[in-house]
Amino acid sequence: MGRGPVQLRRIENKINRQVTFSKRRNGLLKKAHEISVLCDADVALIVFSTKGKLYEFSSHSSMEGILERYQRYSFDERAVLEPNTEDQENWGDEYGILKSKLDALQKSQRQLLGEQLDTLTTKELQQLEHQLEYSLKHIRSKKNQLLFESISELQKKEKSLKNQNNVLQKITTKAVLEVKPFCLHSSEQLMETEKEKNNAIINTNREEQNGATPSTSSPTPVTAPDPIPTTNNSQSQPRGSGESEAQPSPAQAGNSKLPPWMLRTSHT
Repeated sequence: MGRGPVQLRRIENKINRQVTFSKRRNGLLKKAHEISVLCDADVALIVFSTKGKLYEFSSHSSMEGILERYQRYSFDERAVLEPNTEDQENWGDEYGILKSKLDALQKSQRQLLGEQLDTLTTKELQQLEHQLEYSLKHIRSKKNQLLFESISELQKKEKSLKNQNNVLQKITTKAVLEVKPFCLHSSEQLMETEKEKNNAIINTNREEQNGATPSTSSPTPVTAPDPIPTTNNSQSQPRGSGESEAQPSPAQAGNSKLPPWMLRTSHT
């Protein structure tokens, strides 16, 4: 059968009480060491015997560090839970100081905006004026700095756009130079083709005129065609049955670009 619950009470026998104290003390120190090692906790144990003898255990090398830490935490906790009257008085004084500072700052702000200037003296107004001038100077300096930075950025963009424009001009010029010889060659071919066509038309007109005129009749003067392929109708005027000479008409001489001596033909 198991042991029943043991009623905790003071041991009357002095010897037994001393033996139990020694056993429980050693067990308590052992448990404190184990919890400090297993749980990495800061443990401090203080035991006084009935005779006033001190027994202690500390997980650190010194007990003072743990005790100071305990006092600090216990003091802060008591200060929160039980505020001191002196602290409350200090808080009241601090509130008054902060309130006066806030009022002074609000008043200064209103004066900077041009309000509540009636109570100021001449010296105070001069100080306020100097303060405003200094603030205005600082604001203008900052504004000029921002403007210069903006101008510099725009100049950089302008330079970049100019470089891009120069590159595009070079590319366009190169393309034009590559296409120009082809265009010139094509125009020369067209001119040569037109010239050959005009020559062919002139030869055809001469052959037709020579084949249509009989040998007994007076020869008809042949006029050279204009550069544009056109045909000119010439008229023959016989002078007699004997020896005759064909002369080009004034209209023919004016329209023809050949000299007059080439238009004269002798009748055989």
